[in-house]
Amino acid sequence: MILQALNTYYQRLLARGEEGLSPFGYSPEKISYAILLASDGSVMDVHDVRDTSGKKPLPRAMNVPQPEKRTVGIKSNFLWDKTSYVLGASATSKRAEKEHDAFKRLHQESLAGTDDAGLKALLAFLAAWTPERFASAPFKEEMLDANMVFRLDGETTYLHERPAAQTVRARLLAGEGDEEEGGAATSATNCLVTGEHMPVARLHPAIKGVNGAQSSGASIVSFNLESFGSYGKSQGENAPVSEQAAFAYTTVLNHLLRRSEHNRQRIQIGDASVVFWAEAADAQEAEQAEWTFASMLNPSVDDPQEEERVRTALDKVAKGRPLSEIDPKLQDGTRMFVLGLAPNASRISIRFWQQGTLGELAQRLAEHEQDMRIEPRPWKTAPAARRLALATVPNREGAMPKMDDAFNNLVGEFMRAILSGRPYPRSLLANTIMRIRTDGNLSGLRAALCKGILAREQRLGIHKIQNEEVPVSLDKQSTSPGYRLGRLFAVLEAAQRSALGGQVNATIRDRYYGAASATPASVFPVLLRNTQNHLGKLRREKPGIAVNLEKDIREIVDGLSDQFPRSLRIEDQGRFAIGYYHQSQSRFTKGDAVGAPGNDNNSDTDNDSNADNNTEGANA
Repeated sequence: MILQALNTYYQRLLARGEEGLSPFGYSPEKISYAILLASDGSVMDVHDVRDTSGKKPLPRAMNVPQPEKRTVGIKSNFLWDKTSYVLGASATSKRAEKEHDAFKRLHQESLAGTDDAGLKALLAFLAAWTPERFASAPFKEEMLDANMVFRLDGETTYLHERPAAQTVRARLLAGEGDEEEGGAATSATNCLVTGEHMPVARLHPAIKGVNGAQSSGASIVSFNLESFGSYGKSQGENAPVSEQAAFAYTTVLNHLLRRSEHNRQRIQIGDASVVFWAEAADAQEAEQAEWTFASMLNPSVDDPQEEERVRTALDKVAKGRPLSEIDPKLQDGTRMFVLGLAPNASRISIRFWQQGTLGELAQRLAEHEQDMRIEPRPWKTAPAARRLALATVPNREGAMPKMDDAFNNLVGEFMRAILSGRPYPRSLLANTIMRIRTDGNLSGLRAALCKGILAREQRLGIHKIQNEEVPVSLDKQSTSPGYRLGRLFAVLEAAQRSALGGQVNATIRDRYYGAASATPASVFPVLLRNTQNHLGKLRREKPGIAVNLEKDIREIVDGLSDQFPRSLRIEDQGRFAIGYYHQSQSRFTKGDAVGAPGNDNNSDTDNDSNADNNTEGANA
């Protein structure tokens, strides 16, 4: 199904003349120089075709005959290659002579009897050329090992673009489909992608651009050991895909994975390179659908206008409004395809695959935003999945969290849950709580993760233990023991900070959060006794704050049972974190929490210090 969707997308892009997309048998490769030939095969000049718009000249992407898959063997490309093949000169290869012989042999055999002036000039060049001539002009040492093409003097098209060359290329491709490595005939069978009876691709073209995969490219479909085969079949015969279909799906995948600032169809989430595309009646409708989906899935944090558009769009979708109200070019029925690819040794693994209409995916993204919503909001627009994934990464002092430290499988499962509307992975809750207990940082993102996981499970009727909804903002009426104990812990910490001020080196959160959230009965009696000392000091120095704190403690404790729970389930530990976040943030001035201490960009120490200052100011 994945390969079929990619093949269909390739055919549609090719039909509309998509820039940078190659026809069958061709691929965009990095070319640096063009050898200019006279009609008798003599070298007139060597043109530098590199892109010089930047600080450093870079090879130019050019559609040339698809390169051969090389491992340790010598295989020449058709009408282009690096200098060791084209000229027999190299700064790195120790077998340049053999590589050049392979280049000459391929072209002398395939171009024999041609009437094309350009191809005849190439044959004359190969017959007369010796590698020693590279030492003289117009060749330069800097050209060594760069890719080269050919052009006939007085013409603008390269040799590989000439109709006669394309005819020869088609004949070569047909011949490759008839033979395997070693000379054995390949079978023709029904292609799994198109259903047509065609020669099978023994090896599929390489896919490049997946982060972490081999730079030379990797494969989705490959069989490199005998144990992977069956019934005596080898390589691609185990999963028969025609040459044309294999070329189509790999070419369009490379197009989607291209690294360009203008490419909005690719984002990176953890180790997964995510690509997506739309299937619509016309190109403009498809592009608008892709742009809208990209904005919802990965909103820009540097563009306030885009953030506001995404926020408005998600609110409208959540209320059941059609996408056409957001933009007349958008249609709810536009088909969307999302593919997550991850590196796996010499192969590429499918991290996730999701297809549906734009309306369905937008609705699921809106549900994700609603599930994660928490007040006060630690963001302007619901954060992208990769930012939420960063919340599960250990917070090391003086260092920014790195996506490399995130659990790759967890990131993939999380993304799959967002796009499919299914429950978030339960391991995400356990991992988030573990990180809070380990490094003591209960940021807004981590609190939102706990809230989102529990809210979604309750909405879907999964693991439904408590009938009470997970609160979005501070809920003093909540009877959940975990939520109330989290609130109580925040108040006790505020009492400690207010009493000791700058003298405190480590708060009760630093020392007791893990035990208080998991085994409350062993910790809270001790904390309440110690709090009486802090309140006694506050009654003398800051009576207004003492009265407020005692009132909060009494209100919370009155809603608890006679005894503290001996332990809390993982769900209640999540509610504990939510209650702590709500109560600690309630000490700030009411209003938009964005930019205020307590969001995910600030440390918890700063949050509590500022909170105490606000409390004192309010009660002075």
